[in-house]
Amino acid sequence: MSRGKKKRKTAGDILRYIILIIAACVFVFSAVQLGRIFLEYRAGTQEYDRIREYVQEDPQEETEQPEEGEAEDRPVPPAVDWESLKAINSDIIAWLQIEGTEISYPVVKGTDNDYYLHHTFEKNYNSAGSIFVEYTNSSDFQDCNTIIYGHNMRNGSMFGLLRKYFQSQDSLPGRYVWICTPEKDYRYEIFSSHVVDASGEVYTLFSAPDEQFQQYLDSMKAQSLVDFGVDVTKEDKIITLSTCTGNDATRFVVQAKREGEY
Repeated sequence: MSRGKKKRKTAGDILRYIILIIAACVFVFSAVQLGRIFLEYRAGTQEYDRIREYVQEDPQEETEQPEEGEAEDRPVPPAVDWESLKAINSDIIAWLQIEGTEISYPVVKGTDNDYYLHHTFEKNYNSAGSIFVEYTNSSDFQDCNTIIYGHNMRNGSMFGLLRKYFQSQDSLPGRYVWICTPEKDYRYEIFSSHVVDASGEVYTLFSAPDEQFQQYLDSMKAQSLVDFGVDVTKEDKIITLSTCTGNDATRFVVQAKREGEY
């Protein structure tokens, strides 16, 4: 064989080339996907940061000192600019804030449970979606059980920190949830947090505060990962905050009963 003659490629060489090309394509595809996810996360975070400019989350700092005889420890809800928020999205029905956490978002209600899974408050398509109420619930939070959904985002946004904060006694940041509406501000006290089946009884809605509702409440409290020491009865109105766990078969929920109106 002459020195100038090229070496013939074997089947093994061709296979290695094919594998190399496939690996390069997978790398490029993965990089593009990661870039897309990063841009979506950033866009979602920036949007909700803008939205929070219409909410004063600690208005107590600028309020006058209570007069003699007034309670100094009276809870003060976030101050919400409803006119501005409704101008952006008329589907808004509340503002949700969990005391002691970064969880503070507008709450919307659509005509189904699909749209706001992948659309932000400004109705931009984004995997972060929105915090939204079960569409069969009433909009005034007067149902026995109002269900509120939010994504478990990897960057901690939306309900991404829900499980981190409420799955054990040691991680609890606080016990109260604000649901502020254009008409009234409600404060809820957490009584249960637990992992549930994606289609389990936790998502039951009730037409009246009857004994079936009391049995449900007893069951939810018994399943809690944390003993909050909070009694709950059929006369209470509750909210159920629900997010995914990474397992399609389960969800993580935090439940709270209405403590008062402010």
